[in-house]
Amino acid sequence: MEIQIAVAKTSKYAVSESGDTLEVVERPNGGVSVVLADGQTSGRGAKAISSMVVRKIISLLAEGVRDGAAARAASDSLFTDKKGKVSACLHILSADLQSGTLVITRNTPTPIFVAHDDEIECFNSDSQPIGTSLNIRPNIIELPLEVGVTVVLYTDGITYAGDRVGASFDVCMLLRSLLEDQEPSCQEIADNLLNQAIRLDEGRPNDDMSVVVLRVLPQETDCIRRMTVRLPVTHIPPLSL
Repeated sequence: MEIQIAVAKTSKYAVSESGDTLEVVERPNGGVSVVLADGQTSGRGAKAISSMVVRKIISLLAEGVRDGAAARAASDSLFTDKKGKVSACLHILSADLQSGTLVITRNTPTPIFVAHDDEIECFNSDSQPIGTSLNIRPNIIELPLEVGVTVVLYTDGITYAGDRVGASFDVCMLLRSLLEDQEPSCQEIADNLLNQAIRLDEGRPNDDMSVVVLRVLPQETDCIRRMTVRLPVTHIPPLSL
């Protein structure tokens, strides 16, 4: 089998820097983890918060710390550093080859969708953002790592897409239509979800938006690991002498 991951993200309209930070790290005992943090508010301040959280978690995961413990440590660190005045929403999505499981760690009110065969399950139990107090515990979901599973997670810019104009985004319905009508790639799913959210916001995203899709596919094309990143650059500030 082969694990594939894709990401699509954009910043809030007229804001140059996204407050969402995402990193991917290989697990020391086999597998891969995606860490996504959404800093409070938007822009440069939110970016500083989310970057600090992600760096902390990535370093802990690389040392072999379990996902839940890494999330709690990052929360305590953010609380101590910012005295409880700022928060961040957090996802950690791990394909853990040591345990043979998918581990989903949530500190966010946004739901996560898991599709397998013809079923799509929504996980939306209460989960508190990190940084507001000490000893905040994440919501952890552990599933078998098996062929046919698709996991979709996103930040709240997707959840509230269309609110400004009185529209709503049924993520589950769009995901179902994509999976039923064809065999989409991870990137196609992520792009479709993000593009629909942008359309609902009439081309002007009302918040930072990030989508992560993980699929476990039956085929293994070869033994080469690949990663592709596309970063649009609209402006490079001039060098100061």
